[in-house]
Amino acid sequence: MSLVCAISNEVPEHPCVSPVSNQVFERRLIEKFIAENGVDPMNSQPLSEEQLIDIKVSHPIRPKAPSSTSIPAILKALQDEWDAVMLHSFTLRQQLQTTRQELSHALYQHDAACRVIARLTKEVTAAREALATLKPQAGLLAPQAMPASQPAAGGSGGEPMEVSVQVGMTPEIIQKLQDKATVLTTERKKRGKTVPEELVRAEDLSKYRQVASHAGLHSASVPGILCMDLCPSDTNKVLTGGADKNVVVFDKKEEQIIATLKGHTKKVTSVIYHPSQSVVFSASPDSTIRVWSVTGGNCIQVVRAHEASVTGLSLHATGDYLLSSSEDQYWAFSDIQTGQVLTKVTDEAAGVALTCAQFHPDGLIFGTGTSDSQIKIWDLKERTNVANFPGHSGPVTSIAFSENGYYLATGAQDSSVKLWDLRKLKNFKTIALDNNYEVKSLVFDQSGTYLAVGGSDIRVYICKQWSEVLNFSDHSGLVTGVAFGDNAQFLSSAGMDRSLKFYSL
Repeated sequence: MSLVCAISNEVPEHPCVSPVSNQVFERRLIEKFIAENGVDPMNSQPLSEEQLIDIKVSHPIRPKAPSSTSIPAILKALQDEWDAVMLHSFTLRQQLQTTRQELSHALYQHDAACRVIARLTKEVTAAREALATLKPQAGLLAPQAMPASQPAAGGSGGEPMEVSVQVGMTPEIIQKLQDKATVLTTERKKRGKTVPEELVRAEDLSKYRQVASHAGLHSASVPGILCMDLCPSDTNKVLTGGADKNVVVFDKKEEQIIATLKGHTKKVTSVIYHPSQSVVFSASPDSTIRVWSVTGGNCIQVVRAHEASVTGLSLHATGDYLLSSSEDQYWAFSDIQTGQVLTKVTDEAAGVALTCAQFHPDGLIFGTGTSDSQIKIWDLKERTNVANFPGHSGPVTSIAFSENGYYLATGAQDSSVKLWDLRKLKNFKTIALDNNYEVKSLVFDQSGTYLAVGGSDIRVYICKQWSEVLNFSDHSGLVTGVAFGDNAQFLSSAGMDRSLKFYSL
């Protein structure tokens, strides 16, 4: 019985045996294998050349293969091998040519599809912009409700009316503001200090959990919801403004988008839902304030009251006038029925940008925040600065008046929320937040019982005790808007993670 190499399956010229696997190898082959791998080829155990044991045998005579015993047979074998190689090479060339043709066709199809998609995207964008700028012939209200002496909000063209001329506050307007304030003050006194029976109690509020989250309202390419508001007459309707330049009206109950309003050329930083009409307002760093029809899904007015970014927006209790603040250092008071700017005022002595604005519930005074950490209280009828609240450091980011008419909450880039008493004109409480906490949104509920803070997370405080009853950190980005539902039956929030969330029992 002859020895056979475990690697080549042939009779070895210099046989040797591996003590690791007890197999016979051709020394030349096993030495090459060990030099490359350092292990036994049969069981992969470590093996060196020094461990190999030579086997002394007489010079082996290799048997010849039956087919290679003559020169013609060898030539025939070589010819057969050559023919097989040539046939295989031809087949490979055919397959390569077919693959090249398929790849070329796919590339042409891809290029054509990209061109079609680009053209359709351009057409859709143009169509949406055209739709956003169309407006009805009538103004914001029905024609019969418009005073005959006032111009209609829209012309006969396709562009919304753009108004920036100041027409002044007439005695009639001032009287209208005074009458509304008298009514609101009387109603507040009737309510007194009683809390609505339907209002959610603090112990129930502390049990709130996230019940819904919606992330598809705004574009994912420019993520972020920058502002939010609820419709006062139907808190199931949520209004959001995004970094994608769009304003979105969302139905919480139906869980679907009612309208997507396009027209701003920069991100939308402030939004307001009209309490009694299907109308919303938005402001943007593109220095415009836009009035939108929710039912029509179009822009019905553009008010250019400012020459720089519009930073704050607040609707007067009458529902007829709009307050705006801007980085141009002015605040403006505009008539939403005509789009006219009634007055525009700045504090020339201060000379600083305004960062936010909010009406007092009665509507005769309002507050503005500045970039140099001041809160200024203004008398609307006199257009004068009547009080200043220093104390913050860094630009003021949000202000909110309580429905009780006495409290003002303010937040700035100093990781704190300050509470001010408007009767005594002083700071009576400072809520110190975590280091580097960013306050982006402040809001009281309609009864003035709770205060919600949105920023690095969401916190709800009960007024008077100013103790924390809720803390949510479900958003993965900054919270830019918070709002209470009717009687605090739910809490909603929006953030830079592009999501709109709802919390309740």
